Amino acid sequence: MGNKILIVTAVEAEREAVLRGLEGDERFVVMAGGVGPAIIAANTAAALTRAAGSYRLVISAGIGGGFDGQADIGDIVVSTGITAADLGAETPDGERFLSVDELGFGSARVAVDEALAHRLTDALSTAGFRACAGQALTVSTATGSAEQAARLAARVPGAASEGMEGYGVAAAAQLAGIPVLELRAISNRVGPRDKSAWRIGEALGALAQAASVLKEVI
Repeated sequence: MGNKILIVTAVEAEREAVLRGLEGDERFVVMAGGVGPAIIAANTAAALTRAAGSYRLVISAGIGGGFDGQADIGDIVVSTGITAADLGAETPDGERFLSVDELGFGSARVAVDEALAHRLTDALSTAGFRACAGQALTVSTATGSAEQAARLAARVPGAASEGMEGYGVAAAAQLAGIPVLELRAISNRVGPRDKSAWRIGEALGALAQAASVLKEVI
């Protein structure tokens, strides 16, 4: 296993924020892999294949939603686990969601190095940034209602962040046998979509700050 770290964002604005924080640290390779779990999984897998043996860690990084009571706008969430929260099936009556784990079709969860996650969270807090460790949820359709936010929070205890790419990156890393972590800077609350309340610029700034601390910890 190599010494480099691959950081995968969805879009170029997130990539640029991470690069600002890293300040040219050559241990890190940062790529924008696309929006959604499928395209980013494919692009992450391709990058890992091209540079086989080069990476010791893969990080999914970007902005996203924060669950009430767990993460506020401007906070940085470090994953303690990564879950494809809407990968599964409804029961015939529509009242329950069954994950692929319950269906026996594999797993919607990818484990992370929790010791590393807590070490990074502590370092961010020590540096004066608002950070927490919690479950990172991946969805293909961003949550738009309080009811769905509540369902997701009940489905994954400790849910702290919502994004659209983490599980895709994690699945590719897991397939390659490389540890994975997810970082989310919170731009909005998970729930009713109110774009006037989104703070994308603030979240991108927090993402850059997280990257600046990341290079000191890993």
